Amino acid sequence: MTLQNLLRIGRIKEHSPVAAETRRLLAAIDRNLGDAGIKENSNETRFDVADKAIMQASLVAMLCAGYRPSNSEPGHHQTMIQSLPLTPGVGSEVWVVLDAMRQLRNAYDYTGKPVSDTTARECIGQARALRDRLQRHLAKHHAAMLAGT
Repeated sequence: MTLQNLLRIGRIKEHSPVAAETRRLLAAIDRNLGDAGIKENSNETRFDVADKAIMQASLVAMLCAGYRPSNSEPGHHQTMIQSLPLTPGVGSEVWVVLDAMRQLRNAYDYTGKPVSDTTARECIGQARALRDRLQRHLAKHHAAMLAGT
């Protein structure tokens, strides 16, 4: 699958990236990661905000590549995660884990099942690693989007 294929089938749309938008989303990712690190928060909250940081990092990567998800249909979170090999170049072993986190969030949201400390910590670690990879990718390929940070 390529970004052009995703565009052709309507899963993504073209987008002109804007540095201010990128900086706002990066700041939101960092706030969410900060909240995820607060041990006094419940595992569910820590997991949720870490998963949100993963979604936001996936979105930034896609926006900077010149696209945005088409959110007129369900599945746009899945599309963002699965496009990560095409945007900041994560390996399949990474996006598979990130997509599993997305699926867990859906399951927890709809069942009310408690989130274990181990699962929360794994999601937080994955979110931090993606944020770091995104930062390196942006610095190398989209430095103008970081201007002013």
